[in-house]
Amino acid sequence: MYELFSVIIHKGGCYGGHYHVYIKDVDALGNWQLQICSKDPINDLFQEEESKLMTNEKVQKDTENIKEMENPLTILKGILSEEESKQIPVDQLGQKLLEKKGMSWNKKYRKQYGPIRKYLQNHSQIFQLSPDDNKVSLKEMYHQLQFGSDCQGQVLQSPSQNNDVQWTSESLCTVLKDSASGSHWFDLNDSKVQPIKEKDIEKQFQGKESAYMLFYRKSQLKRPSEAQANPRYRVPGHLLNEMDAANIELRKRRMDCDSADNNIDLRLHLGSHYKLYNGALHPSLSWKESVLDLTTDKRKTLGDLRQSIFQLLEFWEGDMILSTAKSLPAGLHLYQTLDGDEMTLGGIGLADGADVFVWNGKEVGGMEVLPGLDHEPVLLNVLRLAGYNEGGKGQHFIESQHVVPCSAELSTLWKALASPGGIILMNRSGSDKEVENWQVVPEEDMRKTVRIVGLADGSSILVLDSHDQSLVNVASGNLTAFMHDISWLQVKNFCQLEADEKQVKITATVETVMSDIKIKAIQELQLGEELVDDSCLRPINRNGKLLSPVPEDYTVKEAELKMGSLLGLCHGKAPTSTQLFLYFVVGSDLQGAPEMEIVVEETASVRECLNVMLKKSGLPGDNWHLRRIDWCYEAGEALSEEGARLKELNVCSGDTLVITEGKLPPKGFLKVPIWWYKPLMHFGQQESMQDQVNCMMGTLRVSPAGDSPTYIQSDIGLCYAGNVEISGEAFLEDLKIQAMTLPFFQELSVPSPEFLRAWTLESKRPGKLLRNNQQQLNEYKLGGRTEICIEPLQKEENLGPSDLLLRVQMGIPGERDYYHSVDLVWDISKECTAWALRHRLAAHYSLPVEKIEIAKYFPEKFEWMTISSWTQQISKRKRKKKQESLQSAPFHLKDGDIIGVKNLLLEDGKDFSTVRDDIGKETQRQLAMEKKKSRQAQRLQNNVFSEGKVATKHRKPEVALSINVGIFR
Repeated sequence: MYELFSVIIHKGGCYGGHYHVYIKDVDALGNWQLQICSKDPINDLFQEEESKLMTNEKVQKDTENIKEMENPLTILKGILSEEESKQIPVDQLGQKLLEKKGMSWNKKYRKQYGPIRKYLQNHSQIFQLSPDDNKVSLKEMYHQLQFGSDCQGQVLQSPSQNNDVQWTSESLCTVLKDSASGSHWFDLNDSKVQPIKEKDIEKQFQGKESAYMLFYRKSQLKRPSEAQANPRYRVPGHLLNEMDAANIELRKRRMDCDSADNNIDLRLHLGSHYKLYNGALHPSLSWKESVLDLTTDKRKTLGDLRQSIFQLLEFWEGDMILSTAKSLPAGLHLYQTLDGDEMTLGGIGLADGADVFVWNGKEVGGMEVLPGLDHEPVLLNVLRLAGYNEGGKGQHFIESQHVVPCSAELSTLWKALASPGGIILMNRSGSDKEVENWQVVPEEDMRKTVRIVGLADGSSILVLDSHDQSLVNVASGNLTAFMHDISWLQVKNFCQLEADEKQVKITATVETVMSDIKIKAIQELQLGEELVDDSCLRPINRNGKLLSPVPEDYTVKEAELKMGSLLGLCHGKAPTSTQLFLYFVVGSDLQGAPEMEIVVEETASVRECLNVMLKKSGLPGDNWHLRRIDWCYEAGEALSEEGARLKELNVCSGDTLVITEGKLPPKGFLKVPIWWYKPLMHFGQQESMQDQVNCMMGTLRVSPAGDSPTYIQSDIGLCYAGNVEISGEAFLEDLKIQAMTLPFFQELSVPSPEFLRAWTLESKRPGKLLRNNQQQLNEYKLGGRTEICIEPLQKEENLGPSDLLLRVQMGIPGERDYYHSVDLVWDISKECTAWALRHRLAAHYSLPVEKIEIAKYFPEKFEWMTISSWTQQISKRKRKKKQESLQSAPFHLKDGDIIGVKNLLLEDGKDFSTVRDDIGKETQRQLAMEKKKSRQAQRLQNNVFSEGKVATKHRKPEVALSINVGIFR
């Protein structure tokens, strides 16, 4: 007969897995069974767990019973409690569930709770998994491991794990026989050994085991008697030595672990090395000399600790009192005196890193120390408004730190910090929080302690004197401004011109009213009280100019003043919120003319405002009108509606208006200056190159001929002819007819308006070409200051909307010069490309297209830009690239542009520049250098600010701004 004594099992697949083996205990080395006791602590654990699960479901009792029956926790506990050994393989647990509920775990619970093994791990307070996670049992309440089924009362605990079920036989010293079941089996899985019953082995092959191998032996074979219960029988000596060394190492590691779990590090503060000031203890020596580190076992008693300290401090004499201490922001503070030498350190609450103060229990450094929570010191931030000469740049507050006992009353704090009549505000959240956190301490809270009102370490106290209490709303008891918004405004005295102009700093916030600032400034400057009703505050800009007065009922925020701004205290009442403070200048020379000031109602009309200005300036007559001043400090748009109110025209305080001579045209009419224009591009030999360059750069000369002012510009033949007053609904032809009636044009014989070409004048040069004589002037969107230049023609002209007028000039062969320019009209309705322009010019000069080169001239830069017709070769598979239009960047071709043409049949050079261009560029470079030097000298001169003088910034004359927008596809 043969009997089974070993099984080798392979888990996994054919490409990998894990082996473990079952071996029968033929030598009776161990009989490991979980004890089943009469008092089962597991039931108590079940009841406790079930009560936790039922706490939140008492409202719905009917649903509760159903859920409890379907709860997988209850079902699994029931299955395990029915098992005799209270443990079962995890694979068989799923099979038991299928037999009990008729449904597998994967089908019923996997979607909600996940795999069964993960569910068991998540409920480790109920279920105990074996080290290899193959078996599961119910956890016992007291974490005891009991062996045998006869309840002999023997309780064995694992030295390594007192809180876990014992799965190995390393510490088993008593062999228990189970006569009913015979020899038992072991499950050897790598370094883990577990007991298993023979009947359980039969169920191991019902799951998903890949393969197994069975080993049999003759049942008549008997083991020798010396092998019974002898685990060292016939074990090689070297293996026994290795096993003993491993056990010694294991015991050492257990001792180290036990020491690490129970050892604590204490910091001993020696009272003889400390002193008391500001309500807290501070080391009188270095930290290393005042503090000692001591490591001890928390299972030792307080008496043992005291004895260790005595041995450590051989110099100590007298009583030794140990008190718990804590480091606070204010310093070290003592709390509880340690009593009861028989109590353990862990029992009295000493933890790792605790501070222990060693002293005589009465005094430190000759001063009495009051320990306890009631005498805990609190570190407060005390803030005061900085004075005129206090604090650094931009520093609004002087901050200091004060230490007070938490049992101190606020009245004591107020007497120590605030002056008579002053108040204190507290902020429990710190000094950099919101305004709402600041609150005034009321009178009834003065008897309360610091702790009761909620002040702690880091809280802030703001101390305000009596003259600073405008920052507080007394009714609500709150601060009216955020601390970082509290700053100053500087006020300079301009009321006493014979005296020194003193300057003071006034504390203010964005919500401070300007009248309060004025009153404070008068008091600080020690001026008479009569100035309160006869003075105003005026901002001063960085150039030293006094700006418009600020209404006294405005706040700093409404007046749009920045903190730190300089204000001038001047004579005169400030305008009200319904009045306007205006500057005005007489004449056209705005840079040299003095500015005058008036105050008018915002509901006044333009005519009424003009009359006030004329009366103040002493100008006679009514042949005047008002204009706004533009961004470059020149006379701009006219206020044509004399009956309109200033408010309706958006005239604001501080605006500057210009009184200009002459009456405005009626509404709907335009007053247009007319200029006579004739290009003169080819200069005579009698003129030098430098003279030609000066003309090209736009030098203006005054002509003495005629009564009216006439201006001549040599390079383009520009002469002033006079003004034309015409309706905006008139046509361009009517404008030309009226221009022909001017005295300048009567000397010329112009047959009809078709022999005249009209341009707008931009920067004293022709700008936009006005075409279509039958178009109204309003459609051209001519501004109130638009000037028109008229060019005579040799023949009638009627340009269409797609015609482009170019000035074309052919280069003189062998010379760096050009013939007279001729006008060329080019139809660009089809395309405006370089290729089309070359064909048009070649046809005009009867030359082959490939034998000409063309370029555009930029007279303001004295530069030529070659217009090339080369196009990039495009792949046949790709769509042909559309050529760029010459009206886009970089050429921006427009009416009146100069185009140079080179005949390659007569000359090979492709240089389009002339001698005038070289001289012009050099002249521009010299002017730029002189301008740079002048700016540097002016900047050095302006570094020193001269008080009492207003630095006027001279600006360039206004020029037209041309914006070219490319063609976007």
